[in-house]
Amino acid sequence: MTKSKNIVVLTGAGISAESGIRTFRDTGGLWEDHSIEEVATPQGYAANPELVLSFYNARRAQLSTVEPNPAHFALAELEKGLMERGGYLTIVTQNVDDLHERGGAQNIIHMHGELLSQWCRACDQKFKSDAAFTLMSPCPKCEVVGKVRPDIVWFGEMPYRMDTIEATILNCDQFVSIGTSGAVYPAAGYVQMARGLGKQTLEINLERSEGSHFFLETRLGKAGDLVPVWVDEVLGG
Repeated sequence: MTKSKNIVVLTGAGISAESGIRTFRDTGGLWEDHSIEEVATPQGYAANPELVLSFYNARRAQLSTVEPNPAHFALAELEKGLMERGGYLTIVTQNVDDLHERGGAQNIIHMHGELLSQWCRACDQKFKSDAAFTLMSPCPKCEVVGKVRPDIVWFGEMPYRMDTIEATILNCDQFVSIGTSGAVYPAAGYVQMARGLGKQTLEINLERSEGSHFFLETRLGKAGDLVPVWVDEVLGG
């Protein structure tokens, strides 16, 4: 590679699904047999906080049963390779799991929050934990009971670090989408932003996304097969 290259990669549920994490879009609108309205909205939490806490406790426990796949490891290799050449990789993920981190990547923006992070609504502090939480769990920061909720961006809430994501796309050379449906905004609109700025755009997905026509190139297949090949092209080019 003759010059530094700055790349933004947007990852979605498809890359985690290859590691065994189920996605609600693959199960008729259900997420682990619960409706999205029940477990992924502020209204659902207000109506039945015990159910929501139990649901995310189970999702958190599931993380220990899955492993990163070749796509996660390849992105970590890309991050390292670009840094050595004076460039950067920013992974913007819609996923709430920790598979990118466990795959070795470091520069990750979790725009929809993280399963291993909790948010105390009493002191407004966030903290990492893999423990199970109930309505009787105290906040480790302020010790108030019953105010800890999952640090997850639910439907109807604002995704995290929007300004940072947009600034990173503004300054990148290439925008790549991996394993996304192209149906959830604002993430689905990032390719349009990148194209409008004249960036190179690539989609890697099992099937064409809803915004596939905005990409200059689309590669169809499993992320675990295609991402390592693409990374080798970038680092060897």
